[in-house]
Amino acid sequence: MKKAVVCALLCMALTVCGTALYAQAQDGMAQGGAMHPMGPMSADQRLQHMTQMLSLTSDQQTKIKPILENESQQMQALRADTSLTREDKFGKMRSIRETTNSQITPILTTAQQQKWQQEQAQMRQHSHNGVAPNAVSPGGEMNTPPPPQQ
Repeated sequence: MKKAVVCALLCMALTVCGTALYAQAQDGMAQGGAMHPMGPMSADQRLQHMTQMLSLTSDQQTKIKPILENESQQMQALRADTSLTREDKFGKMRSIRETTNSQITPILTTAQQQKWQQEQAQMRQHSHNGVAPNAVSPGGEMNTPPPPQQ
């Protein structure tokens, strides 16, 4: 009898925790931060990721950091703007991301540009496969979830 009660309590605890984590993840995705499990990455985190991925020089890091910080500030302001519809927010997020990418690309070498574009394409493909529904990919594209299977 005790085993049954303990198992039931354990199942309930797992269900509650799982539901809370799922809701938190959905909230993060709705805010456009689904590309990172803990929500939107900071400018410093993105710069660190880019530095590792592309082997950025210190000069490149110095030039890219303010671009990422500006993008981060614009995205935060956009997320906080309650006057816009979800679609309008996604459109503006896409535009901000495209502007950021157009500013970063000339700073990179040809080899880095190719690697950066491959990474962005992989992220878009990953999000289009339903991994991050309703998210804005690094290329600024909005992803919609696949229709439910019946």
